[in-house]
Amino acid sequence: MPEIRAFRALRFDRSKVGDISRVVCPPYDVIGPELHQTLLARSPANAVRLDLPAVPPGGESDDRYRVAARTLAAWRMDGTLLKDGQACIYVYEQTYAVPGSNSTRVQRGFFARLLIEDLGPGSAVLPHERTLSAPKEDRYKLMRATGVNTSPVVGLFSDPSGESGNALAEIVESTPDADLVDDDVVRHRLWVVPEDGDYREEVALLLDAAAHGPVTIADGHHRYETAIRYRDERGRNKTGEFEAAADYVMMLFLETTQQQLTVLPTHRVVRNLGEEGVRDLLDHVRWLFDVTPVESRAELEVAFASADAPGGRGRFGLYTRLGGAVLVARRQDIEMSLKSGGPALRRLDVTLIGEALRRLCEIDAAAVAAGRLTYTKSLGEALDWVDTSRDGADAAFLLEPTPAQEVAAVAAEGDVMPQKSTYFYPKALTGLVINPHEW
Repeated sequence: MPEIRAFRALRFDRSKVGDISRVVCPPYDVIGPELHQTLLARSPANAVRLDLPAVPPGGESDDRYRVAARTLAAWRMDGTLLKDGQACIYVYEQTYAVPGSNSTRVQRGFFARLLIEDLGPGSAVLPHERTLSAPKEDRYKLMRATGVNTSPVVGLFSDPSGESGNALAEIVESTPDADLVDDDVVRHRLWVVPEDGDYREEVALLLDAAAHGPVTIADGHHRYETAIRYRDERGRNKTGEFEAAADYVMMLFLETTQQQLTVLPTHRVVRNLGEEGVRDLLDHVRWLFDVTPVESRAELEVAFASADAPGGRGRFGLYTRLGGAVLVARRQDIEMSLKSGGPALRRLDVTLIGEALRRLCEIDAAAVAAGRLTYTKSLGEALDWVDTSRDGADAAFLLEPTPAQEVAAVAAEGDVMPQKSTYFYPKALTGLVINPHEW
């Protein structure tokens, strides 16, 4: 079972920085160059200076990690960042419109520390995706320079009893310590809840509920694997600490059975089929799918516009300049050629469409590496690329979301998801709470 505990976070002092919305930022991996410049200009204390530091003028690439370390030290010295005086959990609520729908959802969880475990058989921490070496090296250099977790790993746990949800509901009746709306019009609220305070029973219940079974990593695989490497390095250095703070990583814990999480679909766009290839695709798609032709692009926009769809139904959209259709997978016909994977992986929509693309369009790993397949979370963008033949785009396959419970099921069977399977929304803000590797 995972070990989870409260901690003393670093948090921005409002009397120093003013409006908290000016100093928080999205996670580093969703910040493009334009947004990066906007965040740097927004406040001299914006957390992007820690999580995605810029290379100083005339400096070299690795100098940015030293800049982040100096910035952190300066902010702690002048009181921009203060460390809480007692161990707490940090209850977090996000209220947001589901993209492409009229629905509004409320997502609740809490920040705490998770004892780092190696990944593999018997671990209480389950990954669901493969990682890349370059992002891990970047996060490692930043962690080694600063000695903090600037942004959390996001973990999923199951509590069918609903008791953890009730505990969170009780806490959020009180006045939040932070309340802000971000650039995506997502409302974020944070409650600082001392382990030995008025809500001590609720805190104990939440920590116990999240530790009652395996935790599935939803977001932040690179950060988690980096934390393993950092822990191991600290162990080699023999700091002499009986229980080192670097043995823990900051995690946002989200319960999956009593609340509906949002996983945005990622659509697939196939390039360089040519007109003959498109005709072959339309002729042969019936090998693997039940096909209902559509008269126009607008029909597909209506059928696949909402990220509120349940997902997991084997239902897809196909759009080409020669026509489109709604497709329903004949699972047995597709799964028969899958070579590996447990039941959860084999039934995923993203697995089905990956195998269908291989058989219908000859899109294998080499073709993906050669750029014949591209991805977008925007339905309109996928359709526009085909309409304009952007970069050779000839066909768009539209997907529904992957249910969060399916992510956990794949991880529990020891498998990993296909590329571009999940995009959990909304992202947790960076800078609301920072985890220092110290007690």
